[in-house]
Amino acid sequence: MSHRFDPSSLREYDIRGIVGETLAEADAYAIGRGFGTRIRRNGGTRAAVGYDGRVSSPSLEAELVRGLTEAGVDVVRVGLGPTPMLYYAEAILEVDGAVQVTGSHNPSEYNGFKMVLAHAPFYGADIQDLAELARDGDWETGAGTVTSYAILDDYVARLVRDYDSGPFRIGWDAGNGASGEVIEKLVKLLPGTHKTIFTEIDGSFPNHHPDPTEEKNLADLKRLVLDNKLDFGLAFDGDGDRIGAVDGQGRVVWGDQILSILALPLLEALPGATIIADVKASQMLYDRIAELGGTPCMWKTGHSLIKTKMKETGAPLAGEMSGHIFFAKDYYDFYGFDDAQFAAIQLIRAIAAQGGSLAGLRDAMPALVNTPEMRFQVDESRKFAVVDEVLDRLEADGATVDRTDGARVNTPDGWWLLRASNTQDVLVARAEANDQAGLDRLLAMIDAQLAASGLKRGSQAAH
Repeated sequence: MSHRFDPSSLREYDIRGIVGETLAEADAYAIGRGFGTRIRRNGGTRAAVGYDGRVSSPSLEAELVRGLTEAGVDVVRVGLGPTPMLYYAEAILEVDGAVQVTGSHNPSEYNGFKMVLAHAPFYGADIQDLAELARDGDWETGAGTVTSYAILDDYVARLVRDYDSGPFRIGWDAGNGASGEVIEKLVKLLPGTHKTIFTEIDGSFPNHHPDPTEEKNLADLKRLVLDNKLDFGLAFDGDGDRIGAVDGQGRVVWGDQILSILALPLLEALPGATIIADVKASQMLYDRIAELGGTPCMWKTGHSLIKTKMKETGAPLAGEMSGHIFFAKDYYDFYGFDDAQFAAIQLIRAIAAQGGSLAGLRDAMPALVNTPEMRFQVDESRKFAVVDEVLDRLEADGATVDRTDGARVNTPDGWWLLRASNTQDVLVARAEANDQAGLDRLLAMIDAQLAASGLKRGSQAAH
């Protein structure tokens, strides 16, 4: 027996596609057989499985479980919830791997699979290995058992275990994603006044797309905060591993700004600690970490890559512009993964420790002018080649270039970035300057480099 995946579904960090087009129940079964085989050959016997609130998730989960058990792996089903709840299950239960059925922050027609093997990210070559195992039918066989474990209440209790801050007036937008029930239970355990919206889990996402990195998706949360005179608001993506925030004035607080707020209490407790951020983050963040006596580390975009770098450097805290915030086990007594619900609790504590006003903390940040993440389509065969061409031209011209992940170029006006997405046929650009005139000059540099490679910035591509 063999199986072939649609190549477009094999991403760098997970397997993801459009249900009925590039992803089907047969793929879920093959993932179960292949991942179960990897668990068995790694000396393991048990896996935890969870799923998000998408319409297609229950049927995909059932086929995934069938594949795992037919590979001889015992399955512990933890049910419907956010991806971090599945990560939590993998950390505390006696299992050797875990799979979450989730389309993450993608539109409702998407779904996919995020995996953890032996407490480590399963990505890159591991994903390709599943495809090879399926193609060759090189699967273990057996008859695993299936049990269920109701972990949601344990997970919520763990989120608030160390909460020690006073009351706030907070708005919460779950975006009809998988975090809805967790958020409703969480706010009942926190002091203060809490207003929740869109906590009913609905895989059609009837109110707005569940991606807090796009400002248009925060319109309802802004309205909730302003109409109710709340202190701030928090938002979550479709599977609860990315956080968004708005302050009491309805202004967005982006991922790198959230990380800069979390940096102070961390560095007071651990002077000199390393804090990691991805290459899309503001220079303000790196400067702030250094100013507080920490060690800033710029690293590649991608949750699996960040988690791996955290282990390598011993960093207790890391984050991405996309709203993934990572907490290391050693300091936070957490579990070393990205969890938007835990990030919310830590952000509330950090705001309380720094005067109690998110708007005030935002006002104190440098007034820089920057672009959002600009994403535009490019042929898959060209995306990495274009970045290499840009790097060659820049270095021939003597430019100051950081090659951590694509080309990040420093100039007297500020910086600009061009990188290839690891998961889509997309180029990503961003720029930041001290004023609009400087930003315009940086954008002109990006456009000139693209033109030299026969491209131009097109319409914004979806995540």
